Amino acid sequence: MKPNFIDFLRDKILLGDGAIGTYLYSKGIELGKDIERLNISESDLIYSIHEEYIRAGSQLIETNTFGANRHKLQESGLDSQIREINLAGANLAKRAAGQDVYVAGSIGPSGFDFPLATGSHDAGELNDIFSEQISLLLEGEVDLLLFETFTHLDEMLLAIKAARSLSDAPIIAQMAYPSSGKTATGIDALACGEAALAAGADVVGGNCGRGVSSLLTAMEHLSALKDQAPLSAFPNAGFPEIVGHRMVYPAEPAYMAQALRAMIKQGARLVGGCCGTTPAHIHEFQQVLRIKRRPLARSADVQGDEPQPQTIAAEPRVNGKLLTSMAADQLPIIVELDPPTHLNVAGVIEGAQKLKESGADAISLGENPLAILRADNLSLAHLIHEKVDIETIIHLTCRDRNILGLQSQIMGAHLLGIGGILAITGDPATSSDQPGTSGVFDVKSFGLIRMIDQFNQGRNLAGKEMKAKTNFSVGGAFSFRPNRPEVQLRRLERKTELGLKFVMTQPLFDSSEVEKMMEAVSHLDILVLPGIFPLISARNADFLHNEVPGIFIPESIRKKLWSYNQVEDQRKVALEYTRQLIADITPFVDGLYLVSPLNKWEITAELCREVREQGWKGSGRISKFNSKG
Repeated sequence: MKPNFIDFLRDKILLGDGAIGTYLYSKGIELGKDIERLNISESDLIYSIHEEYIRAGSQLIETNTFGANRHKLQESGLDSQIREINLAGANLAKRAAGQDVYVAGSIGPSGFDFPLATGSHDAGELNDIFSEQISLLLEGEVDLLLFETFTHLDEMLLAIKAARSLSDAPIIAQMAYPSSGKTATGIDALACGEAALAAGADVVGGNCGRGVSSLLTAMEHLSALKDQAPLSAFPNAGFPEIVGHRMVYPAEPAYMAQALRAMIKQGARLVGGCCGTTPAHIHEFQQVLRIKRRPLARSADVQGDEPQPQTIAAEPRVNGKLLTSMAADQLPIIVELDPPTHLNVAGVIEGAQKLKESGADAISLGENPLAILRADNLSLAHLIHEKVDIETIIHLTCRDRNILGLQSQIMGAHLLGIGGILAITGDPATSSDQPGTSGVFDVKSFGLIRMIDQFNQGRNLAGKEMKAKTNFSVGGAFSFRPNRPEVQLRRLERKTELGLKFVMTQPLFDSSEVEKMMEAVSHLDILVLPGIFPLISARNADFLHNEVPGIFIPESIRKKLWSYNQVEDQRKVALEYTRQLIADITPFVDGLYLVSPLNKWEITAELCREVREQGWKGSGRISKFNSKG
């Protein structure tokens, strides 16, 4: 009969198990998002791994259910099997454990974007996600619940709350502390541990992170709690590298065992391994755990108010270099040029020069639009800025870079003097002209806007001071459809809350639609520039309408263009239509976003010149942004 789990930790050191995912990888199983499916399809393999860890000395094993919540399983089409996967995971571990080994129900992060305000999910949905998985593991009769590898304290506290509403089973709360004893968002391990205990956790600690030394630092911070509650530590086997298409973790078992000895001195009572660890590591760890320690003092309930996570006061938001550089007494005009699909950029440089002479305020450069390979827009923006002396806007997509790469690009844009960034999620990588391309999407446009705004405040995403503040005008995309605008308007409102200062819309072809849009967004303190795309032929109009997402061209326009046989005649009619559209909307729009069709900058340069000759000023809202920041 297993003794009470918490009582056991007060008297002895308890040895957990090691990795499941990376150990499966070492056995030739391809890593993916759904190794939990193996509880059903390869149950003997999962059972054998549990047995290996127990033979190596593990006194606690974890169920193979880390990512078995409905949201994550849905990504692999396995959400209909959530009950079967979790119950199988619990049953396999319990069968291997017998009466002598504890079974911890493993629960990882939900997969939702955090903070919740930056995504499309709310706390109620998160509670449902956790409650469902917790209920299934409790039904499978696990001995305790282990929340592990959490990076956001808010999410951890919501998970603990969900568990406490369902059961009084012991709870272990482990977060990842990649650097300096802090989470990736900059919250100190001690603050996290205090908050988790106050929320109802019985054991607090850390796992994963950036190897052994980073977790040792976190345990030093958490050691202030060792007389209140047991601590836990499950480090990675060092920082991995790719060797011959294999992921290799360098930390030897003996080295890790000595590090665990130091963590035990800091108050760790439950120790084990995370990524890269194997039964060989656990066998080595057992040598350390034979050392008897004095039991922790039995603690009463945590006293006092619930500790609050450390927060950093937000700086006032800037309008940014792009917007403040624009003349306050004329209609802003941004013109888009696509970087070329080759290495000869002379035509784009020439186009930028002519557009500046025609009266454009800034050149906007897409980043591999439609997932088609093009020259790097940051490098090209710098060349244009240097050779033409006109403000540039780079589109930055979540598709093409992870969080590390996105932040490096933001830093690079600052160093090169770029004035504006358009934060967009990006077209699906499946449409790419480059075989084997896959999208990254660590964050979506909401998270990217917040990221740029933090750099404007002098901090990176992790909260680290950057020794300088960027001065970007933060832009975003907006697709307005008057028949159902509610969803897009809510998204735009959320983006504005996160730091958005201007939006460039998908091309619009109806002045009444533009007017409805401007009325719908009038309550927001941002500049809205409707997209204007000069059509060049009937075929071009049909292609855009039918094959480019987000573009709707009224049937009346397409029919009119097809009524002319010659492409030159179609182009003349289309250009006259565009001129009339611009004349109709300039009294009330905040600016114009002109898209050069097929990079034919001659057309947009002509339109720029005509707008400047008319002296149109638009809504005049630019004066508000020009005078601040």
